[in-house]
Amino acid sequence: MHRFLSNNRDELISRCKAKVAQRPRRAATAAQLANGIPMFLDQLMRTLEAQEHGELDESFRISGAAGGDANALSEMGRSAAAHGKALLELGFSVDQVVHDYGDLCQAITDLAVERDAPFSVDEFRTLNRCLDNAIADAVTEFGIWRDASVAVQQSAEENERLGVLVHELRNSLHTATLAFAALESGKLPVSGSTGALLKRSLSSLAALLNLSLSQVRGAADTPHAEVFSLDLFVTEAKNSASLDASAKGCTFSVDKVDAALGISGNRERLLAALVNLLQNAFKFTHAHTEVALKAFAEKDHVLVEVRDRCGGLPPGATTSIFQPFVQVGDNRSGLGLGLSIARRHVEADGGALTVRDIPGVGCVFTIRLPRRTLR
Repeated sequence: MHRFLSNNRDELISRCKAKVAQRPRRAATAAQLANGIPMFLDQLMRTLEAQEHGELDESFRISGAAGGDANALSEMGRSAAAHGKALLELGFSVDQVVHDYGDLCQAITDLAVERDAPFSVDEFRTLNRCLDNAIADAVTEFGIWRDASVAVQQSAEENERLGVLVHELRNSLHTATLAFAALESGKLPVSGSTGALLKRSLSSLAALLNLSLSQVRGAADTPHAEVFSLDLFVTEAKNSASLDASAKGCTFSVDKVDAALGISGNRERLLAALVNLLQNAFKFTHAHTEVALKAFAEKDHVLVEVRDRCGGLPPGATTSIFQPFVQVGDNRSGLGLGLSIARRHVEADGGALTVRDIPGVGCVFTIRLPRRTLR
C-alpha cells in the first residue's frame, strides 16, 4: 500500500481538495492543509513501510498504537492535533475535522478500485488505526481549544457587562455628588432644579441596581418605549450637565429647541446616552472653552449634537472610538465604555450615533433618531 500511496500522492491530495471544495463555505487552503492531509498521507506511508520491514516500534512511534496513547501523542497525533486547532482558528466545525480524514480514506478506496490495486487485510487495519488515532487527536485538540475560546469569550462578555454597570453607576453617582455639593453650599433650595436633579440621580442609581438584580434572577423587563418632547429631553440633559460645566470652568451653550419636535424610545436609556456624551465632552474639552448642545429637525429625523473643544482626535480614532474599553485621550480615569454604551443605547431605539472630527478644534457627536410628532 505504501508504494501505491507514494505513486498516487498528488492524485489523492487533488481528490481530497475537490471533495472539500464542494462543501458550503469551505475550501482547502495552504494554511488549513499545513498539518492536514498531505502530512497525514506521508506519515501513513512511513508507517506502512516500517510495518512491512517488521519495525513495529517505529510504526507505533509515527502513528501510535491501536486506541492511541493517553500519555504521549505520536508524531501523527501531534500533527493531527495541530490540524484540529488550525481548523478551529479558521472557523470550521468539528464535523469538518472528521470529514478531512474521511475524504482521504474514500479517495484511497476509490482510486484502489479504479487502478485494481489490492491491499492486504493488515494494511487496511493499519490504515484504519492511523485514521482512528488522527481523528481522535484532531477532534480532542479542536474541543480543547474551542472550550478555551468559549470560556475566554464568556469572560470578556461578563467583564464588559460588569464594566457597563460600573460606568453607569459612577455616572449617576457623579451627578448626585455634584448636585449634593451645590445644595450643601446653602445657596440653592432643595425644592429647586438641583434638588430635582439629585433626586433623579438617586432614582437612576436605584433603577440600575434593580435592573442588575433582575438580570441576575433572569427576569429583566423589556425597556419601555414612549414618544416624548425633544425640548424637555434636552432640558433634562442640560440640567444634569450644567454642574459638570461649573466644575470644569467651561461655558455650556444650549440652543433653543422647537417645542413641537418629538422623539421616541426608552427615555432613561436615551438620556443616559446623551449625558454620557456631555460628560465625555466636559472631560476632554480644554479648560475655559465651550461645550455646545443643540437639537433640531432634518427631514424625517431629529439630530442632537454635542460639540466640544478637545483639540481633535488622533488619526484613525473615529473608527475605533466606539469600541468597548478603547481610550484615545490622555485622560484614562474611566473605563473606555462611555461612547460604546451611548451608541448601544441609541441603536437600541432605532437611532445612530456618529462622530465628526474637526482637526485642531474638537469633535461633534451626533445622535440621529426618527422624528416623531407630539400630540
